[in-house]
Amino acid sequence: MSALIIFVLLIALMLTGMPISIALGLTVLTFLFTMTDVPVQAVALKLFTGIEKFEIMAIPFFILAGNFLTHGGVARRMIQFATSMVGHWHGGLALAGVMACALFAAVSGSSPATVVAIGSILLPAMVKQGYPKAFGAGVITTSGALGILIPPSIVMVMFSVSTNTSVGKLFMAGVVPGLLLAFLLGMTTWVLARKKNYPRMAKASWAERLLAFRRSAWGLLLIVIVMGGIYTGLFTPTEAAAVAAVYAFVIAVFVYKDMRLAQVPRVLRDSAAMSAMLLYIITNAVLFSFLMTSEGIPQAMAGWILDSGFGMISFLLVVNLLLLLAGNVMEPSSIVLIMAPILFPVAIALGIDPVHFGIIMVVNMEIGMCHPPVGLNLYVASSITKMGITELTVAVWPWLLTMLGFLLLITYVPQLSLWLPNLVFAH
Repeated sequence: MSALIIFVLLIALMLTGMPISIALGLTVLTFLFTMTDVPVQAVALKLFTGIEKFEIMAIPFFILAGNFLTHGGVARRMIQFATSMVGHWHGGLALAGVMACALFAAVSGSSPATVVAIGSILLPAMVKQGYPKAFGAGVITTSGALGILIPPSIVMVMFSVSTNTSVGKLFMAGVVPGLLLAFLLGMTTWVLARKKNYPRMAKASWAERLLAFRRSAWGLLLIVIVMGGIYTGLFTPTEAAAVAAVYAFVIAVFVYKDMRLAQVPRVLRDSAAMSAMLLYIITNAVLFSFLMTSEGIPQAMAGWILDSGFGMISFLLVVNLLLLLAGNVMEPSSIVLIMAPILFPVAIALGIDPVHFGIIMVVNMEIGMCHPPVGLNLYVASSITKMGITELTVAVWPWLLTMLGFLLLITYVPQLSLWLPNLVFAH
């Protein structure tokens, strides 16, 4: 009964148009102070202890690194490198977009940042070359979603905070699925481009490719530093985030010199505003999780599912449907912070690996970012392309179907997610 009251209250507040973070906080406080005898001190204590986690520090640092890279010319050089490698194939510029999104995802940790950085440069170039605007928008909107699957990923950090799963293992688990999805999106792009005979570019010589690689090497090196540092145990994911932020600043200001020192305060302000927003959501979600646990809702749900004879296969199917539906009305960080504490205990009770479950959630979040009405990538792409949301929704369909097929593959073939972390963390 208490679960029903909590969710009815939360949905009612969200329907008023209230931001999810405030709706969460109000739901918790209303329920705690009117229907339970939990002391105010316990709530205040939970607020502080909930966000007193070392892993949370990674979030502002990755946001800052992403902002420096978005403003610092790194995206442009990655596009030039990607174009030199695959530009001569059918739909070359679109394929370069997929590849550049995958590369930029590996340094930014954010999907909207990837769509902005790659899309704002590549989409005008594609239209100029004779591609339909809808085709370019479809490619960039969906490929930009790689930002939260290819590590480092802010959403993975949030899942780790919600469930106490190792961030390092989650990052490693995202590598193979991330590369596989980039390949599948590239295949979809190539097939469509070949069918419609979209333009190809002149084949770059190896000298041109080497020059493009050398120009983008400073940005690409960040992938090696972050993943290599975590892989070798040189630093934790949180320390890797701090290193990435400092490195991105040096690259943008002193190496590529695409950003003046006078622009740095604005980037710091933007990053602080975004970090504060996410930390506020986390704080309220921590309270929500505390309320769920104190009312015994996850445990009751786990018991009910096990008693109903749900197996691993049917449970994961229900989880995917639930998360895809949630993606219609909420953005990724909120979904992870609300759903993970409820679904995670059930997954563990059914013997599902916590890291594998984390990757399933992240892939669902990716798909949610590319379909309406709350698909964040759609809104970012809309502002770049000046296309309507309905028009964009039609444009992304071929890639969205590819992503749904990929979700089924990731859900039921756990080794795709677990092979690399098991290899790395075996010793």
